[in-house]
Amino acid sequence: MTTFPRLAALAMLAGLVAACSPAHGSGGGSVAAGGQANAAPLTVEQLSARVGCKPRMQVNAADVRTGYCKTPDGEFLVTTFRTQAGKKAWMEAAPGDDPHLVGNLWTVMSSRSVLDLLRERLGGDVHLIDHKTRKMRVVG
Repeated sequence: MTTFPRLAALAMLAGLVAACSPAHGSGGGSVAAGGQANAAPLTVEQLSARVGCKPRMQVNAADVRTGYCKTPDGEFLVTTFRTQAGKKAWMEAAPGDDPHLVGNLWTVMSSRSVLDLLRERLGGDVHLIDHKTRKMRVVG
């Protein structure tokens, strides 16, 4: 079960990744929800609003932003990235035992049951660790 202290620790991780990421990087073109090429990526606030939450910001840096949400579906962290390189760095540093929902330049971390509910409204893919091989696999 995901608890607020664990989510707060993950928010700190996002802040550390932001501090260690280069200030500028090639993010490539972005595709927002709806598949429009080069559309502006969704913000923490926009993603949170889609699931009925006004986020409490935990990290508000130029390269990464993280907001905490609590809804009837559960507690979760919404993180957005300025570049694909920043997202990749975060994904590599994220705790392997926590599932996350991943979209273009964003990720949501929580329990699997919460992510399954959020995926219906946000889209994305659920990423899980296969405990036999210790490798990431995508579900959905």
